[in-house]
Amino acid sequence: MIVLIAAMGAVTTFFFVIFSVLFIRRNQSINIFHRLRRHFDENANRLQNKEDIMQRAYNFIQRASKPIEDWNLSKKLDFLLKQAGIPLFGAEFIVIALICAIFGGIAVYIITFNITFAPLTSLGIILMLFLWVRMKTQRRLKAFTEQLGDCLTTVANALRAGYSFQQAMDVVAKEMEPPMSTEFERVSTDIAMGVTLEDALEQMNRRVGSPDYDLVVTAVLIQREIGGNLAQILDTISDTINERIRMKREIKALTAQGRFSAWVLIVLPFVTAAFCYVFNHDQTMLLVTEESGRIALAVAVIMEFIGFIVIRRIVDIEI
Repeated sequence: MIVLIAAMGAVTTFFFVIFSVLFIRRNQSINIFHRLRRHFDENANRLQNKEDIMQRAYNFIQRASKPIEDWNLSKKLDFLLKQAGIPLFGAEFIVIALICAIFGGIAVYIITFNITFAPLTSLGIILMLFLWVRMKTQRRLKAFTEQLGDCLTTVANALRAGYSFQQAMDVVAKEMEPPMSTEFERVSTDIAMGVTLEDALEQMNRRVGSPDYDLVVTAVLIQREIGGNLAQILDTISDTINERIRMKREIKALTAQGRFSAWVLIVLPFVTAAFCYVFNHDQTMLLVTEESGRIALAVAVIMEFIGFIVIRRIVDIEI
C-alpha cells in the first residue's frame, strides 16, 4: 500500500509537469497586446511569475535531455509521443520519467526505510508511465477512427462545392475537433514547408496507424494517378467505416460481461490479499516468508495473468 501511494504521487508529479509544458507552449504564442497588459495588471504579474517558474523547469528538462537526444530509444519515443498526442520529445520524456522514478524511490525509502522497495518502486513508475503513453495512443487512435467517417463526409462535400483536396483538408483542420483537426493541420503545415501531398499523407498514415485511414490514403493516391470521382469514393469509404464502427460498438456491448470478468479476475485477488494482510497479517505473511508460500504466490500470479489474457483474446473480435 505504501509503495502504491508513493508511485501514485510520482505519477501525479509527472502529470503536473505535462500540464506545465502544455501551459508553457500555449502561452509562448500569446500576442504582444497581452504581453503589454501584464505590466499593468497585478494578477497578470502573478501569472507571469508562475510562468517563469514553469519555464525554468522546462528549460532544465530541455538541457538535461540534450545528451540523450541521439539515442535510438529517444527517437522511437518521439514517434510514440506523436502518436499519443503528447507535446514532448522522447529525450524530454525520458528525463521526466527518471525524475519521477528517483523521487518515487526516495519517497518509498523515507517511508518504509527498506532499500529493496525503492528500486522496485522506481521500475514500477517507469512501467506505469510507458503504459500511460500506450493507453493515450490507443485512446487517440479510437477517437481518430470515430471521427474519420464525418471527416470523409466533410471532405467529399467540400470537393462537390468546388474546393481542391488540399482546401478540403484545411476545412477539416478548422472545423473538426482534435485529434482529427490536429493531424490535418500537420499535413497542411508539411505541405506549406515543401513536402508533397502524397508524402504528407503517408507520414500522417504512419503517425496515426489506423487501418481505416490507410484505406483512405490508398484511395486518394490511386485517384490522383488514374483519376475518378474522389467525392463518391470517399462517400463509399465513409459508409464502410461508419458501418464498421457500428458493428464494433455492438460487439463491445455483447462482450461487456466477458471483459468485466477479466478485470474482476485480475483485481479481485489483489483486493483479497490486501484485506487478508490487514485483518490476518500473520497468516498472509506465510506467502512471503515460507518457500512453499512464495511458490504458490508466483504460480497464482502467473495463472491470473494467463487467465486475463485468455479472456481478453476471447472477447477481442476483429472486424
